[in-house]
Amino acid sequence: MKTTLLGLLLTGALLSGPPGETQAQTTPASAPSELRIAFGSCNRHDLPQPLWDDIAHDQPQVWIWLGDNIYGDSDDPAVLRAKYDAQRAQPGYRQLQARGTQVIGTWDDHDYGRNDGDKNYPFKAQNQQLALDFLQEPAGSPRRTQEGIYASYEYAVGKKKVKVILLDDRYFQDPLFRDSALVYHPNPTGDVLGEAQWAWLRQQLTNSDADAHIIASGIQFLPYQHRFEKWANFPVARQRLLTLLKDTKPKGVLLISGDRHIGEISRVPVAGLKRPVYEITSSGLTHPATHNTSEPNQYRVGPLVNQKHYALFQFRPHGRRLGVTASLRGDDGQVFYTEEINLNR
Repeated sequence: MKTTLLGLLLTGALLSGPPGETQAQTTPASAPSELRIAFGSCNRHDLPQPLWDDIAHDQPQVWIWLGDNIYGDSDDPAVLRAKYDAQRAQPGYRQLQARGTQVIGTWDDHDYGRNDGDKNYPFKAQNQQLALDFLQEPAGSPRRTQEGIYASYEYAVGKKKVKVILLDDRYFQDPLFRDSALVYHPNPTGDVLGEAQWAWLRQQLTNSDADAHIIASGIQFLPYQHRFEKWANFPVARQRLLTLLKDTKPKGVLLISGDRHIGEISRVPVAGLKRPVYEITSSGLTHPATHNTSEPNQYRVGPLVNQKHYALFQFRPHGRRLGVTASLRGDDGQVFYTEEINLNR
């Protein structure tokens, strides 16, 4: 366990033992009255990074990398390592860690090593170790020996618990075809997670005692109308995920994603669940798609954010209930959008 910015102990449970098991943690005697989890994606080590001081000002106990944490795009481990080292040396990022924020995360294609990389990428095992080095994963962690970098963590807030589930959407992903117009064509039978990761995810959700469940992926889960990478390009896998949520009925489902160089919040009703499922996409830490002003998404609530930004969850217990505020935030304290989300079934 780590000491946070607030000098309070949190649980930070990394999966332990065979893939699928989560290490049991002792609930801290003095859990914080508010849990702040910040997250973002699409970050170039060689571009200005003006948001770290804003993120630090929000005092998150946890920062989640959602992929494209660097733009590695190389099969050469020395190239990837140099880019990771440059990011770790970035002053604002170093200052965030020095203040006590725990850094966790997954990857997407550019830090995986190849744009649109899938399960056939030959250097995925090599690059997994480099990504885990960047995340400062302990040498003895099961993430060092399993295939894929999926993992789960648990955090206490008051008498409540928040579980963070990080998926690996690259290591097992089936191929997609992208045409000359840069349109991605669906793979009608393709998978994203692979059977071992699906089994692990089911275990993480079944009979979970957490009061909120954050499920993270590099690519978007819910939107389907845009032409880029998304879970909707794998319709069987997307439906399998929604069915899994219906079957396991975890409390307080919050999906988070990156990749798109925009920010938005989507909301979808799921048959069998009493509350709609929300997805918060936060992408564009260093280079957002400023030209993207009107992309359709029938599930979007609030605006499309096309400026540099990150996202923040603020969890606060209210008696037997757990509330969360989700916001998309930019430089100099700007708040682009805020959504109060009801987590109670």
